Amino acid sequence: MAAINRDPLTAPNALRNDAVLTILVAGFSAVLALTVDDGRRPDALGWTLLLASHVPLVRRRRHPVLVLLAVVACVFPYHFLGYPHTAATQAAYVALYTVAVTGRPLRTVLVGIGVIALAVSVMLTISAHEALGLLKASGWVVAVLFCGVDVRVYRQYVASIVERAERAERTREEEARRRVAEERLRIARDLHDLLAHSITLIGVQTSVAAHVLSADPERLDRETVAKALDDIAETCRSARGELRTTLEVLREHGPQDARGPLPGLDGLPDLAEAARLAGARVEQTVRVRRAPPAVGAAAYRIVQEALTNAVRHAGPEPAVHVELDERQDALHLSVRDDGTGPAPGGTPGFGLVGMRERARSVGGTLDAGPCAGGGFEVRAVLPLTTTGERTG
Repeated sequence: MAAINRDPLTAPNALRNDAVLTILVAGFSAVLALTVDDGRRPDALGWTLLLASHVPLVRRRRHPVLVLLAVVACVFPYHFLGYPHTAATQAAYVALYTVAVTGRPLRTVLVGIGVIALAVSVMLTISAHEALGLLKASGWVVAVLFCGVDVRVYRQYVASIVERAERAERTREEEARRRVAEERLRIARDLHDLLAHSITLIGVQTSVAAHVLSADPERLDRETVAKALDDIAETCRSARGELRTTLEVLREHGPQDARGPLPGLDGLPDLAEAARLAGARVEQTVRVRRAPPAVGAAAYRIVQEALTNAVRHAGPEPAVHVELDERQDALHLSVRDDGTGPAPGGTPGFGLVGMRERARSVGGTLDAGPCAGGGFEVRAVLPLTTTGERTG
C-alpha cells in the first residue's frame, strides 16, 4: 500500500497552490479597495502597501508566523494612513488561519491575543472610535483562528485513521508473507522426508541386488535378486503414490489448504518394515494411548527421517531401536542405532534440521547426537496438549 503524503510542506504543488491563492486574495482585496467606502481611495503608496501585504502568503506554509508578521508590517501602516480597512483584512485572515492550522493551540491563542492587542493599540492612535470598532470586529479574528484549529484537529484525526489503515495493511502483508514462507518450508519438509526416505531405501535395495549379481555369477541367487527388485518396485510405487497425493492436494486447494490426511502413529509399523527391507534390524516399542493428529504426524516424520539416517549412515544391517512412551502429558520419542551417525566433514543435509522443525511446530524439542556407549540417538519430547500447526 503506497504511503499517503500528509505533510503540508511537502504536499504536491504546495508552492504553486499558494501562489494561486495569493493572486486570488490580492485580486479580491483590490476589488474591495475600489468598491468599499470605509477609507480614502488608495494612492500609489496605498496600493503598494496593500499588494505587498499579500506577497508573503506565497511562503505561508513554511514560515507561518514570519508570514503573519510580514503581513502585519504592511497592513498596519495601511490602516494608519486611512486607506479602506476592509480591503486589508483578507491577507491577515489567511495568515492567521495558516498559523492556527499549522501550530499548537497555545501558539494560536497567544498569536490571536497579540494581533488583537496590537491592532487595537494602533487604532487608538487614530481614534478611540476606530479602536472600539476594531475591538468589536475582533470576533472575526477569533472565528478564523478557531476555524484553523478545527481543521488542524480534523487533519490529525484523518491522518491517524490513514496511519492505522496503513499499519493494518502492512500487518496483513507481513502475515501473508509469513504464511507463505511457513507453507513453503512445510512443503519442503514433506518432500524431503518422502523423497529422502524412499531414495535411501531404493539405494540400499539396489546395492543388495548388485552385490548378489556380482558376488558369484556362477551361482546366481535368482530368488534374492527378484526379491530385491520387487522391494525396489514396491518402494517406488509407494513413493509415487504419496507424491501424487501431495501434488493433487496442492493443485486442488492451493498451498494454504494443502494438508490432506496426516500420517500418524498407526503408520510406524510400515516405516519399520520398510527399514527392515533395506537391511536394518528394527525393534519397535510404542506405549502411547493417544496423540493429537499434529503430534502424531510430527512423531511419524521424525521416526521416518531417523530410520532413513540409520539406514544411510549406521553401516550394513544396523540395529535400530524405536521407542515411543507417554509420560507427564508428553510423547517421549527415541530412535537409537549402533552406528556412528553422519560422517564428519561430509556434506550437511536437512534431515536433523527438518526433525527439529517438526518438533518445534508442535511445541516440542529434539536432540540428536552420539550415545555414550556408541551409536547414534535421536530424542524428542512432544507435548500431547499442543495446539500447534498441523504438520503434513
